[in-house]
Amino acid sequence: MKTSLKVISGFVLGAIVGGSVIGGIATANTTQELGVKVCVDKKSQGIFLAPSSGCSSSRTALTLGAPTIDVKSIAAVVAPSVVSIKVTSALGAETGSGWIYKSDSNLSYIITNNHVIEGAVTSGTILVELLNGDTLTAQIVGRDSVYDLAVLRVSRGNLPTVTIGNSSKISVGEPVVAIGSPLGLASTVTSGIISALNRPVTIGSDGGELFVNAIQTDAAINPGNSGGALLDSFGRIVGVNSAIATLSSGAVGGNIGVGYAIPINEAKRVIDELVATGKSTRPFLGVEFDRAFTGIGARIKDITPGEAAEKAGIPVGSVITNIGGLRVANYSAAIVRIRSYAPGTTVPIVATLPNGSQRTFTVTLGSASS
Repeated sequence: MKTSLKVISGFVLGAIVGGSVIGGIATANTTQELGVKVCVDKKSQGIFLAPSSGCSSSRTALTLGAPTIDVKSIAAVVAPSVVSIKVTSALGAETGSGWIYKSDSNLSYIITNNHVIEGAVTSGTILVELLNGDTLTAQIVGRDSVYDLAVLRVSRGNLPTVTIGNSSKISVGEPVVAIGSPLGLASTVTSGIISALNRPVTIGSDGGELFVNAIQTDAAINPGNSGGALLDSFGRIVGVNSAIATLSSGAVGGNIGVGYAIPINEAKRVIDELVATGKSTRPFLGVEFDRAFTGIGARIKDITPGEAAEKAGIPVGSVITNIGGLRVANYSAAIVRIRSYAPGTTVPIVATLPNGSQRTFTVTLGSASS
């Protein structure tokens, strides 16, 4: 039997039982000894070396920097910073996940995927459920459909925030933990490894695609996990869970061990712009790719006058084969690579010219509104 692999972005089909979201923490995989023993303050999330007597009641014991991962400790520390999101609109009720990015004495900012909340952009309600069961009404601060990110705001301050990691420092094979609300099951915790990095993932159909420079993981994530946190062995967020691959040809399927997350370094730039201004930008190469091209690489069909590609001297008809040291297999991979950079970044781009010769161009990316 021939099967096909399909990428699903709709992690928003949560299960509602008896009119309420199922709660509780499901913990997968705990480990034993290893790493540096520390205490994490439950209120401030400050990290302190653990004394020989152990952690006080106001702090949570955690093992850091271990070759394997202490899932139980990470779940205890981070779960209060991960929320469930319920969206009610003319399209119906859907659920997703999110995590607390910033919080002051009056309000808090919560990050999720754009596709989780886009149904309520013009009408409807967005409710955020905290770990303790409190439900808060959220407003959209800003959203970016290109990067599939959205920032929400709730009028509740002094909430625990997720510690930001560095997705450029992670490696294939490293352990990770996913926390979210799959199928409406709030604060579900699973673990696995990073299966691949810089995975070009295209979600959606022609004209409405999302192009994600994804972290691939086998940590179990399912519909409803969208917008949740992918954490490293220190409990720091390294990715925003956004999509899964499925063998299902019809309705949204479940986890098959192939999930995708937006790298936090890429996401944070967009998030900070949305928090500050409600809008975001994207890097702009200034080319149109030939989607009918079947060779290896991305062939340039047209170039925008005065933009980055023309300024660098890349001619129409060139085939881009490498961007920033990473191979480009097709036009979607080229789009993903470009969007992984910030506007204004200078990037080496290798292209095969129309005459068959190969050349490396130094390109300073422009900026466009998302």
